[in-house]
Amino acid sequence: MEGFLTIKEVAEKWNITGRQVQKMCSDGKIPGASKFGKAWAIPADAEKPPDGRITTGNYKNWRKKNNSLHKNKE
Repeated sequence: MEGFLTIKEVAEKWNITGRQVQKMCSDGKIPGASKFGKAWAIPADAEKPPDGRITTGNYKNWRKKNNSLHKNKE
């Protein structure tokens, strides 16, 4: 189809894995992406959505920090 790319083509273009592109499509993060059977058609002019993962490190070992707060209350 003219004007659309496959998951593999988008993954190479954005330098990420095909699975990440599939997940973005199924989550609705890529506007205009449509599923035809088992394949996704992604508009050629679609822009890569921002990475929503937290990379600051603020949540590193958060369980250990939470447990120490509860022990202090007792």
